[in-house]
This record gives sequence, C-alpha cells and structure tokens, in this order.
Amino acid sequence: MRIAAFNVENLFNRARALGQRTWSAGRPVLEAYEKICVLLEEPVYDDVLKREILRELGRLGLRYSDTAKFARLRQNRGRLLRRSRDGTVTVVADGRASWIGWVELTTDRCDELALEHTARVLRDVGADIVGVIEAESRFALRRFADAGVVADGRPRYPHVMVVDGNDERGIDVGVLAGPGFPLVGQRSHVDDADHVGRVFSRDCAEYHLRTPGGARVAVLVNHFKSKGYGGKLASDAIRRRQAARVAEIYRGLVADGISHVAVVGDLNDTPESEPLAPLLTGTDLRDISAHPAFDDGGRPGTYGYCTARNKLDYVLLSPSLFAAATGGGIFRRGVWGGRRGRLWPIYPTMTAAVHAGSDHAAIYADIDL
Repeated sequence: MRIAAFNVENLFNRARALGQRTWSAGRPVLEAYEKICVLLEEPVYDDVLKREILRELGRLGLRYSDTAKFARLRQNRGRLLRRSRDGTVTVVADGRASWIGWVELTTDRCDELALEHTARVLRDVGADIVGVIEAESRFALRRFADAGVVADGRPRYPHVMVVDGNDERGIDVGVLAGPGFPLVGQRSHVDDADHVGRVFSRDCAEYHLRTPGGARVAVLVNHFKSKGYGGKLASDAIRRRQAARVAEIYRGLVADGISHVAVVGDLNDTPESEPLAPLLTGTDLRDISAHPAFDDGGRPGTYGYCTARNKLDYVLLSPSLFAAATGGGIFRRGVWGGRRGRLWPIYPTMTAAVHAGSDHAAIYADIDL
C-alpha cells in the first residue's frame, strides 16, 4: 500500500489574505485575525481589552464597517460595536456572553486550472491512503474527489472523512482512502488540552483503516502551527506542545496493541528543529525520508524551493510499518518550481504560479504488509 500526505491549500475557496503575491502582504491580516479571535472569546471586555479589540478591528479594516477586503464582522445577535455619526466607534458588548458573532476571513474562488492540477497530483501519486491538509470540509473534499480523482470511471477514493478542527478559516485535515481501505474508526483530538490550554491549532485527526489483508492501520493526520506569522518563540512553543501530544497519542495506540501507525501531515518545521523533537527523537517513529530507497528527486524539501530548510511535510512510520517499507518519494510536478517554475519538472499546463496544484509537494511511503 502507499500512504501519502498532501497539503492541498484548500480546494474551492481560500482566504483572500492567503492568496496575495507576497507573504508579507497577507501576514498582517492573519496576525490581526488570530488576535481578534482570541480577544473576542474573553468572558469580560474591560477598558483595556476593548481598546485592543478596536485596534485589531482597525488592522482588519472593520472599525467603521462590518465588511472589508480581507475580513467580515458578523454581529448576529446583540452588538459588539456602536458606530456613531460623528465617527466614534465604541465597543458596547461587555463580554462574550453579551453578543453572538465573530470575525471571519473573506474568501476567493481557487483557480480552476490549479484545482485540476491538485487532482492530477492525487491521480499520479496513486496513494491508497492520503492524509489531506487544508480541506475546507468533508463535503468539499468529497465533491472534489468524486469529480476530479477518478479511475476507470469510478471515484478513486470512496472513503472520505474530514472533521472540523479549531481553525476558523476552513483549514482542516482529513483522509482519502481507496476502495480496499475502509474507515473502521475515527477520533478527533480538537479538545485535547495541556497545562497551557487547548493544544491543536486544527486537529490531530485519528483515522483507523482496514487493509485488504485485514490489518488495521491508524493514521494521525496533522497540521501544526505555522511559522509564518506570530512571534517565533510563541509559535515554536505551540508546535512543541503539539508534537509532544501527538507523541502521547502514538504511544497510547501502541499500548493498546495497534502496531501499524503512521503520523502524516504538514508539521511546519524541519527534522532537526527543537519543536519537533518530542515526536521525531522522542519516539520510535521513523521518517520515510530516511529509508535507503526513498527518492527525493535531489531535493529534501517539500515546500517552496524544496531545500532542506523547507522540509515541512512528513510520513512517519511505526517500527512495524517502517520495517515493511519498500521506499517512497516526493512528488513535485504540481508545485511551481521557484520564480520561473523550472527548478524541477512540472505539468506542461502550469504556465504561471497561480496554476500550481499546491505550494507543497506530496510525500509518500510504499509499504508491503
């Protein structure tokens, strides 16, 4: 069987702030969005917090209007703000319980050619089990798979599952599985908490599948906290907590007698990084990239220019799976290769960066059970 991880960067709709020409253009919006979501959940809005709310709404363009280029303020019941004719804006809500609403990011439709290239990557990789990163919903992933990932006139992946996670932008993790790999169990870890609070930015979705030979395989699909915005120390600390919790979940599965476990996904850090140490060096999981028959195409990375510092995506295998591994690889044909798109072979129909199936390559492991 082939197990893969692929960050599809949303399928149909993507936050407009994530689609800017440069990361620096969208970063302030994402930082303000992250902060406002935390502020609005506070039980009491005192004077200091109200000033912070107004500041972040201003950064999002929402101080004087409920609708802006990159974000929208939903005030469904009760009011967060009072906007006076003289231009004064006041936070009138006393806390989370005094109004119902939220801030959401506005979205744009994804390029149709890019969507076709995303589907083509999945068809060409041909994995039996795919950990999917950044899917909007189960409905979106199902519609995409049924229409775009077809083999012999039938959907390549009849088994599709996504559980809504903690990211309000519609950036969830899920799984696609072939006809011989039915989903026999699942568990969400969205509410897992440690001494700091809730652990996962999205989820560590736990999917149990049965192979054609009757073996049970547990796949933990992850999307760790991004390094792209927020302070380095804070984001490093979050990823370390997430890595530690995934390591605990993995050890729990092994203790329960489940020996075939794969941890897959976009971990948003490099193999030697300190935040990932609890998972990469604190367990007996093995990175398929370390297998002698692994083909990385001469580049170890999976994102951007695919250098070593851009190795962000993983297929980690328990000892029983790694012992049965016959190889693996990184598939980059759907990734725009550098500024001109020619650092590696790409699909000939990709004539601009906007046509890329993703800015992440798919990574996979081949296993003979």
